[in-house]
Amino acid sequence: MRTGLTKKQKVTEVYYNAKDPTAEVYTHDTKLKKRLLAYAAQFPELCQQTDDDEQGGLRFEIDKSRISIRLTAPYSNERRKLASEAAKKRGIICQIK
Repeated sequence: MRTGLTKKQKVTEVYYNAKDPTAEVYTHDTKLKKRLLAYAAQFPELCQQTDDDEQGGLRFEIDKSRISIRLTAPYSNERRKLASEAAKKRGIICQIK
């Protein structure tokens, strides 16, 4: 979809505060839009699409308890090597950066 927006302008924003039970998610990310649309279809009491900006961005309202932020530590060189060896044993060809 051509929107006239640059990749830098195609943002994902999550807004929530301590008072309200819901969060607002605005995104241009195709994978995230698909996930949120599927979630809203399956759980309409927890998530609803509230807006379509006609430029590729969708806005959702979602129960705040359904949102999480996951931070992961980077792999050490040793862990990277062990993961690579385990994958090779299973016949998986990959490069872990």
